[in-house]
Amino acid sequence: MAQESPKNSAAEIPVTSNGQLEDSHEHSFNRDLKHSLPVGLGLAETKITSHGFDSTKEGVVEAGTFPGSSASPKSSVISPSSAAASRLAGQGCDLIIPTGGRAQQKSGPVVLADEVKNPAMEKLELVRKWSLNTYKCTRQIISEKLGRGSRTVDLELEAQIDILRDNKKKYENILKLAQTLSTQLFQMVHTQRQLGDAFADLSLKSLELHEEFGYNAETQKLLAKNGETLLGAINFFIASVNTLVNKTIEDTLLTVKQYESARIEYDAYRTDLEELNLGPRDANTLPKIEQSQQLFQVHKEKYDKMRNDVSIKLKFLEENKVKVLHNQLVLFHNAIAAYFAGNQKQLEQTLKQFHIKLKTPGADAPSWLEEQ
Repeated sequence: MAQESPKNSAAEIPVTSNGQLEDSHEHSFNRDLKHSLPVGLGLAETKITSHGFDSTKEGVVEAGTFPGSSASPKSSVISPSSAAASRLAGQGCDLIIPTGGRAQQKSGPVVLADEVKNPAMEKLELVRKWSLNTYKCTRQIISEKLGRGSRTVDLELEAQIDILRDNKKKYENILKLAQTLSTQLFQMVHTQRQLGDAFADLSLKSLELHEEFGYNAETQKLLAKNGETLLGAINFFIASVNTLVNKTIEDTLLTVKQYESARIEYDAYRTDLEELNLGPRDANTLPKIEQSQQLFQVHKEKYDKMRNDVSIKLKFLEENKVKVLHNQLVLFHNAIAAYFAGNQKQLEQTLKQFHIKLKTPGADAPSWLEEQ
């Protein structure tokens, strides 16, 4: 009776019908492992070890029981490689290793910070808007000068502005002539004062002509005194007219310039809106038309405000001009008439009527005692 040969350990290895090893357990394990790994981490980037080898590497994650495999591997571990770690870091994910030993995936926090305003970008945007506005206004001015563009005209207001500018030129001419008269009168008064001093000196040294030199000395000194009084009235007239022309009227004309600039901007944006309305209306042009309508409305409000401001200033300027010029013209007439009539009393009364105080010689610079 033949003895049965003992079973070889190799005979216990199951084989398939084609003679290859049966690796269904290994395939099942690998398939379950793929499903359990994080997104973006493939098997090619991991290595599987067992506790049969001494592994001292950090970051080892123990893999638990994988459902679906008949022979679940015991004590197998997963060690992410450096490439996998960098990929996880790039995806903004964090690996958290709990005490239970199972790897969990946690999405990193997403912080929505407010957009920081860049001063350089703000300045660039302001320059862009200013350039666009300047271009539109320049084009409008050129179109008006060439007779191609239309302009908004307020006939009544434009007539008042033209009259004001014409009057300003005439008042400037009067002011210039009055300053010339004041300069010449000052020189004449200075000459008369010197002549009076010379006559007085000769009156003392010429006994035979003492009375004649004395009369002329008194006359010249009186004329010089009256001339100084008239000079004070003329200088007061010049100062008042200068304030009216170079301050009050100039301030009104500055508002007029702002009004004209607002009118040009208004017409420029009005022309743009009219051109867009004449063109086709589609998905591309409708936003442009809406934006142009908003800009047109903004500049229309600015134009209306400036027009109202000019109207008010012209009204008050006319009232102030009539009042100021009435008083100054009366002063100028009475002073000139009294001076050439030799009526010293009336000349002094005219200065008192308008509260004009004459400066005494040497009164311009106060003494050091007065400054203390």
